Amino acid sequence: MSAPASEELGLVRVINGLVVDLESLRAGQISTQDAIARSLLAKQIFNGVRIYLTGTKLLADRAKPVPAIDSKVQP
Repeated sequence: MSAPASEELGLVRVINGLVVDLESLRAGQISTQDAIARSLLAKQIFNGVRIYLTGTKLLADRAKPVPAIDSKVQP
């Protein structure tokens, strides 16, 4: 059984990182520019995830069953 895409791609870590960044920004621990840079990086990560999921769906939708070549198992 495969793991959900969110686990495979580490999305929980990205989201948790954004939460920490927002809290740090509000607490004055990071600058606005740092927060913007981090959010832009997260945006690119999510864009990559979107492309990955779109490609995975496209390949799955176009996949065709492969008939067995020979029903006997070859040693």
